[in-house]
Amino acid sequence: MLKIKIYTFFFYILISNFSVAQKQTEEHFNGWLMYFGTHKFTEKWGLHIETQLRRNDYVIHPQQLLLRGGLNYHLNNNITFTAGYCFVETYPYGKFPSKATFPEDRIWEQLQIKTPLNKVEWISRFRLEQRFVKNPVYKDDTYKPGAAIYTNRFRLLNRFSIPLNNTTIEDKTFYISAYDELFINFGKNVALNIFDQNRAYLAIGYKIPKLGRLEIGYLNQLIVKSNGIQVENNHTLQLGISSTVEFIKAKK
Repeated sequence: MLKIKIYTFFFYILISNFSVAQKQTEEHFNGWLMYFGTHKFTEKWGLHIETQLRRNDYVIHPQQLLLRGGLNYHLNNNITFTAGYCFVETYPYGKFPSKATFPEDRIWEQLQIKTPLNKVEWISRFRLEQRFVKNPVYKDDTYKPGAAIYTNRFRLLNRFSIPLNNTTIEDKTFYISAYDELFINFGKNVALNIFDQNRAYLAIGYKIPKLGRLEIGYLNQLIVKSNGIQVENNHTLQLGISSTVEFIKAKK
């Protein structure tokens, strides 16, 4: 299992770098404010609750609103299965703007595996998304969301976190975290962007007692548009809270 994860990690980095060569690229500067909640209500079951406010031109203009929820099944301390629903509202922004604001509905399934590597915390995440995107169409002398177009997307993330003042990431621990995530579209309705995007992230974090983790970091996001030519190179400052507060009643 460990060898398969290592080979896969280096393979998708190679593919992502090759896929964006010789494209028309524009740069944007964004700011994202994020909340991630993993809340157990039994020993095996829990909720995933997520909100992201994404802004363009640093924080001046809206970019996206993302609301994601799911049901977690914790097979053990290192393996978690999740399935859920996600709503995304995308606004016209940047140098390749959409014609109008439009919504997207997603169903998603996920496997997350944590692999201890001495002091390093390695998390691999495999996610499938069934997307229903209402791209803008011209109707009645204006652009408005059209009929939903169904596509599929596969996402593969590998994240590494290293504690700085403890041997593990426990309460009151500062740490450094980095990840890379590849997005691949597939299905009959995919245009010329089978390679959808790649995200590379570097952050510093702190484990807050009784709450979770606070991180501030930089995300480089490469997005290939459906025409297969235009590419967004997004430089994004992120501030995120990841809470693990449990909904389980304390035993008396």
